[in-house]
Amino acid sequence: MTKLVTGLSAIGVVVYPLVVYFGLIHFESRYVAFYVGALLLFRIISGSAFPPGNNMNNSLRYVVVVGILMFGIILYTIGSNRPGGLKLYPVLISFSLMISFAYSLYYPPAVIERLARITEPDLSEVGVKYTHLVTKIWCGFFLLNGLAALYTSFYSSIEVWTLYNGLISYLLVGSLLGGEYLYRYYFLKKV
Repeated sequence: MTKLVTGLSAIGVVVYPLVVYFGLIHFESRYVAFYVGALLLFRIISGSAFPPGNNMNNSLRYVVVVGILMFGIILYTIGSNRPGGLKLYPVLISFSLMISFAYSLYYPPAVIERLARITEPDLSEVGVKYTHLVTKIWCGFFLLNGLAALYTSFYSSIEVWTLYNGLISYLLVGSLLGGEYLYRYYFLKKV
């Protein structure tokens, strides 16, 4: 049941830009904000909003901060009936992921190191250094992605915002994941 809830929650996050786009075409902003609020509440209650990791205190802080910011955006949108707040969700997610990844560099293990240890529990010192470098690369990616999402939120049409946040950003994430995997598989195996 937990996997189903987590899967449904993940689908809700992934299709968020499409829901906002189609929702704003057919409904007032406040009704779309109610949907977003319900999705966020579902994620928090179900526990699927908690990032993976061993330190529940840090995970709880992460969820509380992101949740408060998002509920503030939702309340603003409901009160003003303006769609601008709804378009900030991808910005919030990118910047919160950047902070989470950066935080893990100062309070190890780094996020990528944790993921690497799932398949390779006895990670070498060279592997640990490599995972820290990859974590820094993801921090840079989330910063740039967040800035692009912020730009599309304020200076682009809803169509451009949806295209970037609902397709291009996912393609960029996939390219970075795939590129890093290929680099690790073909070049690091030779070292």
